[in-house]
Amino acid sequence: MYAHASLHTRGIHTHVRWLLITMLAQALFAGTAMAQAAPAAAAPAGKVSPVAPRKEQVQAIVNEAYAKYKGDTRGKNADYIPELAKVDSKLFGIAIVTVDNQTLTAGDVKTAFSIQSIAKVFSLALAMEEQGPDKVFEKIGSEPTGRAFNSPIAVVDMPTHTGNPLVNAGAIATVSLIGGASADAKWAKILNFYGDVAGEKLSLIDAVYKSEAATNTGNKALSYLLAKYDRIYADPFQSVDVYTKECSVGVTALQLARMGATLANNGKNPATGKQVIKPENVPEILSAMMMAGLYDGSGGWAWHVGLPAKSGVGGGLVAVVPGKGAIAVFAPPLDEAGNSVKGQEVIQYVTNRLDYNVFSPASVGLKK
Repeated sequence: MYAHASLHTRGIHTHVRWLLITMLAQALFAGTAMAQAAPAAAAPAGKVSPVAPRKEQVQAIVNEAYAKYKGDTRGKNADYIPELAKVDSKLFGIAIVTVDNQTLTAGDVKTAFSIQSIAKVFSLALAMEEQGPDKVFEKIGSEPTGRAFNSPIAVVDMPTHTGNPLVNAGAIATVSLIGGASADAKWAKILNFYGDVAGEKLSLIDAVYKSEAATNTGNKALSYLLAKYDRIYADPFQSVDVYTKECSVGVTALQLARMGATLANNGKNPATGKQVIKPENVPEILSAMMMAGLYDGSGGWAWHVGLPAKSGVGGGLVAVVPGKGAIAVFAPPLDEAGNSVKGQEVIQYVTNRLDYNVFSPASVGLKK
């Protein structure tokens, strides 16, 4: 769908990261929910905010997107994890959750699937809760690698060796940063944290975990390469095992949208009201999602959609509209980069129709 003009270029300068952080932080406070029942308090009486369309309008656009892309058969399920190849490729669900906890859905939004690499976002958030953003940046970094998400060559070539928290090496190192008296204690902490972000208890899909654990030799190799450079901070194989478990957590499209909406709502879960993530950590998390959230499709995504997002090879994709809400799609067939084909199409369609793009003044109500 996109010309893969990726942001994953090794020569990108660190100041670009801070530019993204600044823009995203400004966007966090730029608007209200994606769909609100009443005008914003600051809006004149009788007028509707230009950045908060009616709920009925958003639902109609979601329905249009569902009908438009339901029959799209492009892509194929991930098969390097055998259990993922067994998932029904026709499953398709769209969910939006707003920062004021409204939900808009279509299709299979209550079918659980494995979160896969989307988990990396929330383990990053937990590591930042414990270590602070500066320590995580020092220990992990946040630079695009210019290589595949599971590349051992990137570990050797990158000055940080870990690259960023959303490639496998960086994600395994991020897991190793999270505290715990044992691997089991660390895993329990991560799972509970995910549940707080989702607003309800989440569980491991055991069949996916066993399938991944039987085929994760590459990730074990990455962990030992990291150990060579002193860039892993707990036992390498235990860190890989916890990482494999976090990727095997089951979520629905609706739960995933709520997890995204928690980020959009400055770290506060819109359903429970719990402050799960420190507000000051949200811009850095979103900047990482913008730069590396869709593997080698991240540059094309930023160009065409302009929203922080994260995909997983289980077929999930979530995009965050800061200050407004999040949209999640579940559709297992992937493109060559490992991103849901329908997920990309749907989110681009919906957000373009609503003028949501953190780089566009139209997102904050300025006319084109």
